[in-house]
Amino acid sequence: MNTLECHIYRCSAKEEMYLYIHSDKTQEDLPQELLVLVKQLTHVMDLELSPERKLARVDVDEVMQSLNDKGYFLQMPPDVMETNLHYGD
Repeated sequence: MNTLECHIYRCSAKEEMYLYIHSDKTQEDLPQELLVLVKQLTHVMDLELSPERKLARVDVDEVMQSLNDKGYFLQMPPDVMETNLHYGD
């Protein structure tokens, strides 16, 4: 089974913005531009990801790929307009 450990942080820049960081990385390993964008980080939890695991708002495969490639994944808040639209009557 292909698993990956990560740390999840809440970003103070926007509500419902989260930063996933590969367990082998620290905040000091992140690009400065990213740290400026997310502002203050608050540790929320540690998580073991696998292709079988479902995440609420993002595709686990996309998160795992980004963690392997860049060492982090930034989960943006949901689009307010999209969540308030109703399709069909």
